[in-house]
Amino acid sequence: MLGSTHGTLTTDFRARVEACGESPRTAVHSSAAPSADDAVAVDVSGRPLHADVPDLDRFFRPESVAVIGASDAEGRPNTGITRQLIAWAERVGARIHPVHPTRPTVFGLTCHASVADLPEHVDLAVLLVADPLPVIEELAETKVKFAVAFASGFAETGDAGAAAQDRLGAAVQRSGLRLLGPNTNLNAFEEFRDDLDGPAIALITQSGHQGRPVYTLQELGIRLSHWAPTGNEADLETSDFISYFAEQPEVGAIACYVEGLKDGRSFLLAADRAARNGVPVVAVKVGRTETGARMAASHTGKLTGADTVVDAAMRQFGVIRVDGLDELQDTAALLARARKPQADGVVVYSISGGTGAHFSDLATEAGLTLPTLSQAKQDELHQWIPEYLNVANPVDNGGHPVGDWRGRKIIDAILADPSVGVLICPITGPFPPMSDKLAQDLVDAAETSDKLICVIWGSPVGTEEAYRTTLLGSSRVATFRTFGNCITAVRAYLGHHRFTAGYRSPFEDAPRTPSPSYRKAQALMRPGQQLSEHAAKQLLRAYGIRVPREQLVTSAAAAVRAAGLVGYPVVMKASGPQLGHKTELGLVKIGLTSASQIRDAYRELTDIARYENVPLDGILVCQMVERGVEMVVGVTQDDLFGPTVTVGLGGVLVEVLHDAAVRVPPFGEDQARAMLTELRGHALLEGVRGAPPADVDALVEVVLRIQRMALELGDELSELDINPLMVLPRGQGAVALDALAICR
Repeated sequence: MLGSTHGTLTTDFRARVEACGESPRTAVHSSAAPSADDAVAVDVSGRPLHADVPDLDRFFRPESVAVIGASDAEGRPNTGITRQLIAWAERVGARIHPVHPTRPTVFGLTCHASVADLPEHVDLAVLLVADPLPVIEELAETKVKFAVAFASGFAETGDAGAAAQDRLGAAVQRSGLRLLGPNTNLNAFEEFRDDLDGPAIALITQSGHQGRPVYTLQELGIRLSHWAPTGNEADLETSDFISYFAEQPEVGAIACYVEGLKDGRSFLLAADRAARNGVPVVAVKVGRTETGARMAASHTGKLTGADTVVDAAMRQFGVIRVDGLDELQDTAALLARARKPQADGVVVYSISGGTGAHFSDLATEAGLTLPTLSQAKQDELHQWIPEYLNVANPVDNGGHPVGDWRGRKIIDAILADPSVGVLICPITGPFPPMSDKLAQDLVDAAETSDKLICVIWGSPVGTEEAYRTTLLGSSRVATFRTFGNCITAVRAYLGHHRFTAGYRSPFEDAPRTPSPSYRKAQALMRPGQQLSEHAAKQLLRAYGIRVPREQLVTSAAAAVRAAGLVGYPVVMKASGPQLGHKTELGLVKIGLTSASQIRDAYRELTDIARYENVPLDGILVCQMVERGVEMVVGVTQDDLFGPTVTVGLGGVLVEVLHDAAVRVPPFGEDQARAMLTELRGHALLEGVRGAPPADVDALVEVVLRIQRMALELGDELSELDINPLMVLPRGQGAVALDALAICR
């Protein structure tokens, strides 16, 4: 008897067991306490800097398992599940204990009437009940480590289901166990092939069926080590499994199908752990389109949609996002098995000039590097390939050389070139004996080379011996069925190794304590209010961001005096806490060069404000800054990730151009510079049509200072918008000409 105050199952519990499992699905949970260092490692906003790594060993390899609601009655859903769990327990060497209030045995195993009657502490409890909540409370008494809830009818059904899931999650948290589910399935208990070797793929899916293509890779000789079907993630989530799998020595890549992230910060911490360990994470994340536009007062709010942030965050932390399940399986398989590249250069080798040219166009467009082979290498290849054929890259052998001893010589010569890291051979259709001999030569060459060889077998049939036996029988050749999937996978492979080679966790340098700027800025915040431009610029000054010379005035005479101090020509703008886009209301006057113009402008601006019923704190008389590149830099709040930083082309057309890049703090200078290179209008910063190059260093410094502000004021700042930030010619800095800030 385990220590419990409940000697028998309650009547309600008996009813729940009897009614259990009409349409069950499966899931898993696990926990591990963070180290003492991890427990105190938080950034300036109090957010963790390290991912907890759940100790899921006892979930995937338990010593004992309780099946609550077990059945052997033919025709009941629970019977099939119980049978599968018994077979799984036997494979992993676990003792299994059926639990049912009215059955003495289940499939010949002694059945216990209640959780309290279990003969030992169990590692894993599988709940085949319609309502798992009361069972969780029973399990809390027994110190069970993990539970799986198959039951559906929770957050996926609407508000009432979401409330029920919240109650379940709270009970799990109180219990101390970890829960997988609800609304999950049996994928975690699948039978994995144990006759395959090499690095494995660990699979995480929120929809079990969407993981089937990856699971089926075993039939092509690719090892799968784990499958975590996370379901509704009332407790254990995708991030927990990424963190755990990233620590498992047999895992070569993690493949994910994600419908929604439970917590953005946890996801980034998990991705960071995987990046530090060099384990690639490949993910399909649904939700690229937005069903509703999020309106915001700032320009940056309108530029930053939910999926834009998810996409940027994944890229920032090295998660490889793909669109389809076919890309997921092909990319994960390549990343799991391929060795570290020796070079970034890709050579396309084919028996058809047209095939080589077509593939090369697509590969170059996708950003792969196809180096021109040296003249010496081309001369070497022309020993076996006719002189009239191109061998500069792509390499066209004309067909006949692959049929004899020359074929292997050509492949070896290409692989010997130090600029080549990947050889790709598209075979658009079987053409025996050429295609068969070519496939065998590629497989043989791969066994003796550290470089990656990829083959695209384009036949729609897929039953050919060269494909089924020769290519798929090789653990060294990566075989694809389409050009697109090959290019996606190779780009991800080269990109992953570039990323991890120079990776330094941004959390290492995240600020732990508030800066003096924060204390100055905090005094300027007005909870729940939008600051005037004048106050928003004071906020920028607190963080060392340059603003124009300007004065706030409340009379025409004061405006004339201010213009003399600021220096003509000047800009005059209305300043008030409810003003957003002043230009649309006619509340900006530029290029003023005389006292009379100043007085006229003052009168006109105040008249418009009165007509529009806009309260003012005064009129700004500002230095006019004309020569530079107009950019926008800002902060918005994302529901998943918290504060995000955006930079893009600014000015009055910002929302038309929609040219912006996003990052989630913390990030370093390298990511700030990468944001700029992602912009379609990046060339403007380099100088076009005779304009001098802009001060990119100053722009990067502004982005980093805004990031610091976002981290320190994350709980107090809803939105910040600098537009335009005028980036002056190189060496002259950047000036925030206008600013909008909304406090939380």
